[in-house]
Amino acid sequence: MPNYYELLGVGRSASASEVRQAYLRLAREKHPDRFADPAEKARAQTLFQDLTTAFNTLSHEGRRREYDAEIERPKPTNPADIAQEAFARGLQLLEEGQLQEAVTSFHTAAHHAPNEGRYHAALGRALARHPPAAREAIAAFERALQLSPSTASFHAELAALFLKQGLRLRAQKAAEMALRLDPREPLARRVADNLDPA
Repeated sequence: MPNYYELLGVGRSASASEVRQAYLRLAREKHPDRFADPAEKARAQTLFQDLTTAFNTLSHEGRRREYDAEIERPKPTNPADIAQEAFARGLQLLEEGQLQEAVTSFHTAAHHAPNEGRYHAALGRALARHPPAAREAIAAFERALQLSPSTASFHAELAALFLKQGLRLRAQKAAEMALRLDPREPLARRVADNLDPA
């Protein structure tokens, strides 16, 4: 997680008005529409999202208090601990409806523990909620299945995602695999029923 104060260029004691002014200045300077090159535009979009998250956090009194408490807490240095903390934070953010921040946390968890299938599956689940990220969601579930091939629920979630994308054959294969592993898997059963022409 970036330091929101540093990102906006304000001090810890900055008022909500100062945070807003800093955000507006940076938003004008760094807006993705100012860049023609696709690579620069992509970097600007990521930065712009971070700036917006920083502004939304620091300009809201309750969120700012939580953020301040978070950055003051000692941070783990062990990659497994970092991954576990990011995963737990991602689950909390997802529950609060903060999708972009949850995706960032799950990316962090998967990065620090690349061999943990549940982190990749959580990332896939979060990405699946944002239709333009469907391809990335599929890749995350496929990685989860490489690591945990006998987890029926991962196959079922991938089947549902394939079906949502109109990839019926791939959905059928994933649902069949889920049902082979667990004949009572409810999501796989629903996908299979939706694929059944009868």
